[in-house]
Amino acid sequence: MRARKANSRDKILAAAADVAREAGPGSLSLEAVANRAGVSKGGLLYNFPTKAKLMQGLVESYLKDFEKALEARAAENSHESVLSAYIKLSADDCEQPKPSATWMFSAIAEDPDFLTPIKAFKRQLFERLKGETDALGSLLVCFLAIEGLRSMNLFDSDVLSHDERKLLVASLLKIAG
Repeated sequence: MRARKANSRDKILAAAADVAREAGPGSLSLEAVANRAGVSKGGLLYNFPTKAKLMQGLVESYLKDFEKALEARAAENSHESVLSAYIKLSADDCEQPKPSATWMFSAIAEDPDFLTPIKAFKRQLFERLKGETDALGSLLVCFLAIEGLRSMNLFDSDVLSHDERKLLVASLLKIAG
């Protein structure tokens, strides 16, 4: 029975990601997600009791996918540091078009714990990166610059041109070694 729950949860998350990409996360409706996933609205609500919980599930799924991509890149390129892999993956991610993140504000207002998995993920990642370098200052510059780039991208406030972003990434990779 557990496999079915995990399977329906995964189907719901995949459907929610598709609907969010098409309509934007702020326009995501539980009915549209349930229809896309092929489950009843009750089945969706069993897995995700609120829209905010569904959005939190999407964020957690994104973080797991990012972690897998980071691990795969590190395994693929043993000569590349995890920090360099993090910089490249984040920069690539920021190049992808994203819908507005204004939906996040309503999710946070509905559930103050919405950001908890994001904070935990970033703290764990930062601790891992700290454990792999003796140059804490360089790590801080790289980590905060990439997080700033991600924030500008997320909140549609990116003021850098494509060439400026490329220069930033190249500079950070140089700092990362």
